Amino acid sequence: MEFKNARVIAKANIYFDGKVTSRTIYTEDGVRKTLGIFLPGEYSFNTDAEELMEILGGKVDIRLAGQEDFTLYTEGTDFTVPANSSFDLKVYEVTDYCCTYK
Repeated sequence: MEFKNARVIAKANIYFDGKVTSRTIYTEDGVRKTLGIFLPGEYSFNTDAEELMEILGGKVDIRLAGQEDFTLYTEGTDFTVPANSSFDLKVYEVTDYCCTYK
């Protein structure tokens, strides 16, 4: 994945005592994305906007709000989280991701 002519916000987004970090970028056409890393652990996130999460490397189980079961995602897979919702993660190994905000 490569973004040409993107604007990068240098300050990191840091969550869960540094176990989840990302950097915000804006593509040439103005789309906001974050590129980040999940370290092994369990996390919960809330969303404001719809998010497309692409797993670039690693292995995570995801449970979207309202679901009982987790679903495994690995390199090359993605999932969408609705706006004003939440999701839970179980991260089994260092996981690289790209989030696109809709």
